[in-house]
Amino acid sequence: MDILVVGGGGREHAIIKQLRKNPQVDTIYALPGNGGIAADAVCQPIAAMDLDQIVNFAQLKQVDFAVVAPDDPLVAGLVDRLEAIGIPCFGPTQRAAMIEGSKSFAKRLMQKYHIPTAAFAVFDEQEAALRYLAEQHCPIVIKADGLALGKGVIIAATQEDAQAAVIDMMSGQRFGKSGARVVIEEFLTGPEVSVLAFCDGKTVRPMISSMDHKRALDGDQGLNTGGMGTIAPNPYYTPEIAARCMAEIFQPTVDAMAAEGRPFCGCLYFGLMLTPDGPKVIEYNCRFGDPEAQVVLPLLETDLLEIMFACREGRLAEQPVSFRAEYACCLVVASGGYPQQYRKGLPIEFGDIGDAIVYHAGTRATEYGLETAGGRVLGLTCVASSLRGAIDAAYRAVEGVHFDGMYYRRDIGARALEAGGRG
Repeated sequence: MDILVVGGGGREHAIIKQLRKNPQVDTIYALPGNGGIAADAVCQPIAAMDLDQIVNFAQLKQVDFAVVAPDDPLVAGLVDRLEAIGIPCFGPTQRAAMIEGSKSFAKRLMQKYHIPTAAFAVFDEQEAALRYLAEQHCPIVIKADGLALGKGVIIAATQEDAQAAVIDMMSGQRFGKSGARVVIEEFLTGPEVSVLAFCDGKTVRPMISSMDHKRALDGDQGLNTGGMGTIAPNPYYTPEIAARCMAEIFQPTVDAMAAEGRPFCGCLYFGLMLTPDGPKVIEYNCRFGDPEAQVVLPLLETDLLEIMFACREGRLAEQPVSFRAEYACCLVVASGGYPQQYRKGLPIEFGDIGDAIVYHAGTRATEYGLETAGGRVLGLTCVASSLRGAIDAAYRAVEGVHFDGMYYRRDIGARALEAGGRG
């Protein structure tokens, strides 16, 4: 069986490594892939948003199944186009991917179906947004409506910061068309939890929970990033909270999408805040999170491809989904300056990394070896019988990696340990 995986980051590498475990898999094509993915798949230099070339390539190679991993091609309708030429896919249709493609759509969906989330207002005109802000208390959250590489959310501590964020998005076009409409939200407090879930349009099967660390610097300081590291499971996500989320958020969301004529099949990401009033949705993503996938998938016991088939064929209710009773920590190694300006083309050297799984996010293969090609370069994931063991192993492993200017947070998992994650 030949499989096509669209994307070229750490998430895609984690998916590919897991798919390779299925004995039915012959060739995996990665479009575009990266320098590290090339060890596990056949990479082709076709960009994830070059939909025409992807469709042509899939036809030429007569692939048996496709996994569309990133948000942009999902929102652009790549699954629809591949399915139209007879290639079954794991991933939502364009109509279903709107749950991530438009924050205003997602907020109104939750409002209509009484799914708990922060109070909000949506604006297409800057002056109206500024007038609304003047009547609100800070801190407050400003979000670009469309996709913005995970960076379209500003938590404004003051009125001045909030007004500047609105102007920057709507007039300054900081996020292009994605910021032409903004969502202004109530600021929620409480522990954050990420839960990925397999969906087939009617059934939802949550995966093991995780905790992301989005700020660039230790102590949750610095700019928001795509994620500097993750641990799983999240100690704040108790069985009682999981049951409440299933009843109040997960199943109601899948039911709401079906009722709207947008059945969701694929991986649905729930970004949750455990507030004093109970769990609430911060955001939805229409795909595996990155780097959440890098701690969740290594703990998956069930064959990933079989689960994907079950999602595609609407029989997830009968498909076993189980996870190892262990812990995982993913430490992201980034280029100096990320998430702003950073250098590329820096040689990467590996020494002793122990038992760490190396996921390549921003690397390129050259005749001289691997070099950096992105802001987030590598993810080092370690699995252990305790959270402390997984964290310690990841920090030992990173000592075996070097490139000029590399940096990583030194407190990944610290909050989880304080919260009662088993040491």
